[in-house]
Amino acid sequence: MSTDSAPKKAFIKSYGCQMNVYDATRMADQLAAGGYTMTDQPDDADLVVLNTCHIREKAAEKVYSELGRLKGVAGRDNKKAPLIGVAGCVAQAEGEEIIRRQPRVDFVVGPQAYHNLKSLVADAEQGKKPVATALDDDKFAGLAKPARRAIAKRGVTAFLTVQEGCDKFCAFCVVPYTRGAEVSRPAADIVAEAERLVDAGVRELTLLGQNVNAYAGADGRGGRMGLADLIGRLAAMPDLKRIRFTTSHPNDMAEDLIAAHGEEPKLMPYLHLPVQAGSDSVLKAMNRKHTAAAYEELVARIRAARPDLALSGDFIVGFPGETDADFEATMGLVERVGYAAAYSFKYSPRPGTPAAGRTDHVPEPVMRERLSRLQALISRQQAEFNAACVGRTLPVLIEKPGKHEGQWVGRSPYLQPVHLPQEGARVGDIVDVAIDAAKGNSLFGNQVFAERSAAA
Repeated sequence: MSTDSAPKKAFIKSYGCQMNVYDATRMADQLAAGGYTMTDQPDDADLVVLNTCHIREKAAEKVYSELGRLKGVAGRDNKKAPLIGVAGCVAQAEGEEIIRRQPRVDFVVGPQAYHNLKSLVADAEQGKKPVATALDDDKFAGLAKPARRAIAKRGVTAFLTVQEGCDKFCAFCVVPYTRGAEVSRPAADIVAEAERLVDAGVRELTLLGQNVNAYAGADGRGGRMGLADLIGRLAAMPDLKRIRFTTSHPNDMAEDLIAAHGEEPKLMPYLHLPVQAGSDSVLKAMNRKHTAAAYEELVARIRAARPDLALSGDFIVGFPGETDADFEATMGLVERVGYAAAYSFKYSPRPGTPAAGRTDHVPEPVMRERLSRLQALISRQQAEFNAACVGRTLPVLIEKPGKHEGQWVGRSPYLQPVHLPQEGARVGDIVDVAIDAAKGNSLFGNQVFAERSAAA
């Protein structure tokens, strides 16, 4: 990496999942260790990194489109065009093809190799075109540790990757090919990173993994620790107030993790538990290895442990071979389970996945109509859940000033944005808020003070 005395600026644009957001912060740490400062303006950057996602439809083509727009971007003060790097899952899937199709790209780095970012940038500065897509199980050991002030600038909530990769091989999914097999970080490393985050002011951690509840990290005593025990160890940190985790697979929801939802007050009552479909024939074709009934029974057990649990999920509409009856089974499952939020998408093939070779595709107009119906149902359920919060008093973690003067925005235990007047609270405080309105996806209310409660 350049040793010029003038500081250089880097811009990172992330697409897709929360893990990409986490990866972007760690890439920023790597670049900071090499003398780069971050900017939120690509026109001001000496280095532009696109941190890509391969889950959504036509992901690779969207990256090439973005690269086309970057071709003419000049560097700061129009002195020099910036270096351009492509990172993330599209980088892993496409590799050298990215540079072949878009020679303006200076380096490519997959999600398991970005601990090599400093050396890749240094090579790119020398005119090389490095491509790093090795699946390195030990990448976290090579990552630079962020400065306390850098963490503090990121806010009071943070993502923390504890597990990567997936061994499930769902027929529609590229994750096993782009992120590799399931790998869990040692518990001691996670705790050390969590301590740095909390020391810098983080009050809520979201533990991340492609299959996070499959976590089985070294416990430091020659054994393995599951996610429930890891949550317990993190919860022992006094200044860490809230813990969340995502994304989970129904087949890895262990009994101790179910129990933790009822026993650990720092574990928030919000669970993202994708089912993808409500038809057993579609679930079998997807290679999900669970039935709709097993999923519903699991949800019932989790809610027995934590009755106020809010559930979110993922749904794919129009998987090859899906019939009208299959789709109605999905609608029935959603009606019975009830979701506070959910993500739903039309099926689109991913090259290299088993489902990509199927020929029994659902026509586009049919998929569109089904998705519209499903999203209308999910939207209704979300609105009903939010409306049911009106009249309640919820603990809210203050995250930042709102759009309006004198307003805070925070999060409820159920992850809803909550807007309230700035009355004594500070960013990082958890305050009781009497909810008096629900509008769109947000809640609105007023802070409850002890003297007001006593007067009432």
